Amino acid sequence: MKNLKIKPLTNEQILVSLDRLTRFKYTEDKYLRVFKDIITSNLVYPKFKKQDLDGMSYSDITQLATDIFNYTLGEPASLVINQRLAEYEKSVFFIDNNIEVLLDNTINYEVAISFISDNAPLNLKWLKSLRFSINDSNNRFLHSLKYPLTKLVICEGITEEILLPEFSKMLGYDFDKNGVYILSAGGKNQVVKLFYKLADIVRLPIFVLLDKDAQYNSLQIEPKLRHFDKVYLLQSGEFEDILPRELLEKTLKYATENISNSPINEIESGHTVEFLEDFFKHRGLHEFKKAEFATMVKENLSVNINLSDEIKNVISSICEL
Repeated sequence: MKNLKIKPLTNEQILVSLDRLTRFKYTEDKYLRVFKDIITSNLVYPKFKKQDLDGMSYSDITQLATDIFNYTLGEPASLVINQRLAEYEKSVFFIDNNIEVLLDNTINYEVAISFISDNAPLNLKWLKSLRFSINDSNNRFLHSLKYPLTKLVICEGITEEILLPEFSKMLGYDFDKNGVYILSAGGKNQVVKLFYKLADIVRLPIFVLLDKDAQYNSLQIEPKLRHFDKVYLLQSGEFEDILPRELLEKTLKYATENISNSPINEIESGHTVEFLEDFFKHRGLHEFKKAEFATMVKENLSVNINLSDEIKNVISSICEL
């Protein structure tokens, strides 16, 4: 298109766009979202609404978005980052020729990455590193960049998402150094739905962690398992049930500062969450919330905490995937 009238991107728009383009999300979804947002927000003439873009070819959308980026950033002298980003997306997701058009852009990443600060999220730090290095495991390991990703972990809840990486690090296997990405699905039924979705679009191996009561859900997943995927069913109830008692007691003392002796002895096997809900309720504390409690547990971790055998088995299984 000729005679375009463009409003330059703000620094915030550039950073938000870079962040969204490099998150773990299906290539087609994230690129279309970013490109369409840029076009509707910064193309003054001709003016398009999002519904207008739905019928536009991917090549036209890519060109318009690229024109807007480079109106602000200038024309690129090198497309090394573009090429490395495209190679990475193809290594993670199954991508057809239509989606590949979105990756075949000439956005001036060389200038765009200059807006990324030293305390940026890991995906942006990784993007910045692509200017100097290829997508290799040595660079990821050296700088704890998480990217490029090598495997996915799907779990039921936020407790696992917060604590599994910490426990794993204590056992010498750092998720960020080894490219492990963890997703909490929000329940055992949602785990099945998420696995089915990801197994169709990602090339990476998937480790699925389920509570003991999710045997039926495990069976639902089996027909879709690829040879490099794995389902792990906990043997001891929920994830909270395999947390070290010493760690639970330390966390409760941290939460209340003045608790009665040995409250953890009251926990029946496989009922840790019920105990915690009752404990918080009767101690006049706020409602028990798994995310908040997991964060407190994380804050009370120390190297001298003895992790349970089942935690060690889970981490070992993820490591071996």
